[in-house]
Amino acid sequence: MSVSDPGELQLIADSLRTAMTGASGAKLDAALTELGWLDMLAEIPESAIPLVFQLLGETGAHAPVLNDVVLCAAGSPGGGTVPLPYAGGSWVVWARSDDTSTALDADLPIHRTSAGKPVPLGQGRAALGWWLVGTSRAMLSLARQHALDRVQFGRPLASFQAVRHRLAETLVAIEGAEATLQAATDEPDELACLLAKAAAGQAALTAARHCQQVLGGIGFTAEHRLHQHIKRALVLDGLLGSSRELTRAAGKAVRERGFAPRLAHL
Repeated sequence: MSVSDPGELQLIADSLRTAMTGASGAKLDAALTELGWLDMLAEIPESAIPLVFQLLGETGAHAPVLNDVVLCAAGSPGGGTVPLPYAGGSWVVWARSDDTSTALDADLPIHRTSAGKPVPLGQGRAALGWWLVGTSRAMLSLARQHALDRVQFGRPLASFQAVRHRLAETLVAIEGAEATLQAATDEPDELACLLAKAAAGQAALTAARHCQQVLGGIGFTAEHRLHQHIKRALVLDGLLGSSRELTRAAGKAVRERGFAPRLAHL
């Protein structure tokens, strides 16, 4: 498989999107394995991680692929589960089960567990960042379409300056987070991945706030998909350190080094 072949990558992306929109739960897990997710993670992680995790966010699907990323970075490829730190000092593990459990959410089978052995978290943070960017773009798309379709006072909602500013600020936050993630992907570094995850988490929270305001009351309803993306963003932001926690950690790292390292060459 070659990352230099855009046509092949597009075919893979189309197959992944079809799988994520047509299957869920264990069926989606099996579909991703059949499509060669683990092989892509081992051979072309710089392309596979952004592609798969952004699609998870955009489609609203969910799969335990974060386990694979962290295990691969820890030198234990092949799948499985690994305890991961969650905001608040507790640890969680992603595991599907048909039994009633203490999962944080039915759509996100994340269970609290005892702390595991320390593992490298840079790649996992970058992967979560791409997932957050994907779900942020999904929220922006929902809000944008609503603004175009909704008419108030005889004018499309999108014609009001306040609405346009909310959508523009959301887009700027998402594009900035994606640029930070791309820099961390091009030159992997623990601090770069930490900052990228923090930027993606902040962008997702910004998207959730602004898009909810644009959608108004309909965004609160169970029938609308926005609440699913907001809930997803809040959970993913907390995994491997929230945006606030990681920002503080980055400041501490800079103080200890005595200088701010160059993370991107402009």
